[in-house]
Amino acid sequence: MSLLLKISIVLIVGVIGGRGAKHFKLPNVSGFLVAGLFLGPTFFKFINSNDMESFSVVNELALATIAFTLGNEFILKDMIKLGKSIVIITLTEVIGAIGIVFIIMYYLFHQPFAFSIVIAAMSAATAPAATMLVIKQYKAHGPLTRTILPVVALDDVFGIIAFGIAISLAKLSSGQHTFSVAQLFMEPAIEIGGSIVIGLIMGLLYIIVLKKSSARDELQAVSLAAIGIATGIANYLGLSPLLVCIVMGATVVNITKNSKRVFDSLNDFVSPVYILFFTLAGASLELNVLIRVGFVGFAYVLARAAGKMLGAWSGAKIVKADPMVTRYLSFALLPQGGISIGLLVLVRQQIPDFAVEISTIIMFSVLIYEISGPIFAKLAIQKAGEINGLDQKKKEYNKKKNNIAHAALPVSEG
Repeated sequence: MSLLLKISIVLIVGVIGGRGAKHFKLPNVSGFLVAGLFLGPTFFKFINSNDMESFSVVNELALATIAFTLGNEFILKDMIKLGKSIVIITLTEVIGAIGIVFIIMYYLFHQPFAFSIVIAAMSAATAPAATMLVIKQYKAHGPLTRTILPVVALDDVFGIIAFGIAISLAKLSSGQHTFSVAQLFMEPAIEIGGSIVIGLIMGLLYIIVLKKSSARDELQAVSLAAIGIATGIANYLGLSPLLVCIVMGATVVNITKNSKRVFDSLNDFVSPVYILFFTLAGASLELNVLIRVGFVGFAYVLARAAGKMLGAWSGAKIVKADPMVTRYLSFALLPQGGISIGLLVLVRQQIPDFAVEISTIIMFSVLIYEISGPIFAKLAIQKAGEINGLDQKKKEYNKKKNNIAHAALPVSEG
């Protein structure tokens, strides 16, 4: 069957899944993932591993675009107000997840140190795509929503740093290499620093080109080209494409006066790409992983959730965050996907002795969290009363605008 026909069928099945999810009052993302699950090796075997290789460009484009859009949340004036709080909350939820997963794996299940520290570090990252699409679908806005997106973006940065250190410690414990303390932090620091520099440069170059792009279709083409080039450069240099695109988006939103038109034009264009991305993500999941993981896999899933919840709650308490943030933030931090799957490639290269076990548990975790995560994210914003918050914000703005205009009218003497 031709690739184009397969893509078309995947797209249609994804749309049907999204409609089905709406019928059950679930987020569209959950529908895309479940629909994709039926196309994969567990059920109809319509999509196989070779197909997934062919579709990899769709996954790269979707993740890069989502990362670029996440940069829109890093508005400097807002970050100055929330910066310290965001960093503390993110740090506590990352430490919570890593700490509890490591304790459960190493002390309760008596797994080797190298295995325990690496899989614990991989628990830190949150998949931003699912959470962001849920927020977008329900037009959520409020204290919780304003906190979720920066935390999700920043915990991927912390996750990359933690993973780099964990891999170094794993090699050290197995006697493969000897490291100084400086070397433990050097590789993650180079990756993070290099990604920030490249993202900043690409953002500035993009802004220069942006000034000469006026038509909407031209703007879309330039935006996708910039995201594609940034991703390609990041991959070539061994940097983080996700972080490069986040920094590029943050540069645009902070320097360009009318950045809204950039992000709006992308949102109008990439919706079918997102449907493909999540439906294909569902097709890559295998339910027979449930049989292979045993108690260790289930313990990992529960430990990660407990660590995220305890850490996010503690951080929100420390910074005296809004009560809605304290209560519900952790529910939006559960999805696990892109970053963790990407890190599996490095696990296979760096510590092959534990690659099969770690890959199986992570894929099981992704299966559980990618399907249930969007549901918990919707529950969080619903409980916080932030669904349709953007519409409410627009109404308040228009009302305020009309009141100002009315007050400015001359008073009749009649």
